[in-house]
Amino acid sequence: MMKETAVLAAKEAARIIKKHVGKISQANIDLKRKFDYVTRADHESEKKIIEVIRARCPDHKIYAEESIKDGPGGYRWLIDPLDGTTNYIHAYPIYSVSIALEHDGEIVLGVVYDPTRDEMFIAEKGKGATLNGDPIKVSTIDDPAMSLVLTGFPFRSKKMVDLYLSSFKKIFARASDIRRDGSAALDFCAIACGRADAFWEIGLSPWDVAAGYLMISEAGGMMTDFFGKKNPLWTGNVVASNGILHPWILADVQETFAGHIDG
Repeated sequence: MMKETAVLAAKEAARIIKKHVGKISQANIDLKRKFDYVTRADHESEKKIIEVIRARCPDHKIYAEESIKDGPGGYRWLIDPLDGTTNYIHAYPIYSVSIALEHDGEIVLGVVYDPTRDEMFIAEKGKGATLNGDPIKVSTIDDPAMSLVLTGFPFRSKKMVDLYLSSFKKIFARASDIRRDGSAALDFCAIACGRADAFWEIGLSPWDVAAGYLMISEAGGMMTDFFGKKNPLWTGNVVASNGILHPWILADVQETFAGHIDG
């Protein structure tokens, strides 16, 4: 029932998102903090997701990007109603809905829906990960020179830009190439299904990471913080990979950021 609830909520949210795409005016955009925006579509999408969850799981807690922030314990839904808002504002077609379910601090369900490609990624604790119902696995790339690496710019922490560019230079020198797509949730799914091989980013929020954390884990990959600790939801400093490449990218990230961020 909970998987079906998450899938329904994601599809209902996507219907709202698609209705507004290309129609967002500056008057419908609010500034949460410098360089970080929220739109009417974010708010309406989140409201619909919460409505679906409340109707089916009324006793569950909510931890959503734009509204409710219930405390931990029991079942709690972590919701990103529109991951990739800046892309969405510009009708740049890389954005998603990300919904995860936590039980007593452990992520047990993750759903990420890409409405532009009609791709539904689902991960269930101990049951693997799927894309539109088909099982997915991480890549087997073991050579950095063959790897496609994903990242996100520290747009909320531009004071970190010099450190970030240093890590970018270090990783780019060894990787085949790097992409910056603008939706961390979809980046994690790309690693889970083998479209990309590794990822790093500073300053993500729990709702950005939660579903992707389980997606990658259930697909055979690995996600840690910058110090190699598991479950980086609450630090927001994320290194993810197919597992094979993790020692390489983690070492390069640590070499850059050690002493500059908290462990």
